[in-house]
Amino acid sequence: MNTHGVWAIYRFEMARALRTIWETLATPVITTALYFVVFGGAIGSRMSQVGGVAYGSFIVPGLIMLSVLTNSIGNASIGIYFPRFTGTIYELLSAPITAVEMVIGYAGAAATKSIAIGLLILATAWLFVPVRIDHPLAALAFFLLTAVAFSLFGFIIGLWAKGFEQLSVVPALLITPLTFLGGSFYSIDMLPQPWRTISLFNPVLYLVSGFRWSFYGQGDVGVGISLAVTAGFLALCLGVIVVIFRTGWRLKS
Repeated sequence: MNTHGVWAIYRFEMARALRTIWETLATPVITTALYFVVFGGAIGSRMSQVGGVAYGSFIVPGLIMLSVLTNSIGNASIGIYFPRFTGTIYELLSAPITAVEMVIGYAGAAATKSIAIGLLILATAWLFVPVRIDHPLAALAFFLLTAVAFSLFGFIIGLWAKGFEQLSVVPALLITPLTFLGGSFYSIDMLPQPWRTISLFNPVLYLVSGFRWSFYGQGDVGVGISLAVTAGFLALCLGVIVVIFRTGWRLKS
């Protein structure tokens, strides 16, 4: 493996994030605080517990997943879109670096940034509510798998987008609504039928449910199913990327 090439891409992407480090760190802290003020204060005062867990603590895994999903997609899509926009993608394609190494560099940097923000949100949440992690290894597995999977998904979006506007279409119109409707701030057991059944077709539900199980030992679906869906989505994204590089779609035109 060309470790120098991978490290060069990774270091460049991380340096781009460090140039706006204060904005990058301040935004999730302020947003998390607002979520606790609005959801924890307004709704939590009327719904003290969900499944035996204080409502303020209950929404922490959902907040972290929401941030990891959106940041993974945003960082990875912008990272690969700019080389296409400026034309430097052709230098990468002609460089002695394979497609796998290129994906590792870009997706690895995006996953690193989203993981750092997720940990920052967890630390911020501890200032507001008591948080426990009953299954730390499971939490780490869901955390890493989600960050990597959605970084790969963001990489695909960055290749697909024809303009800056399209970079925000999928996160704004698909991912964020699915996250809010995926049990991030409530349990689907609270929904009436047929919405409870419809929610089971939302893939984000399985990510949030599995991650919440690792915190409090409870989830809307089985942890094994949640892990399988997360790993399956990662495999799907890998398959799509393989097809893209084999066909040269949006890379050589």
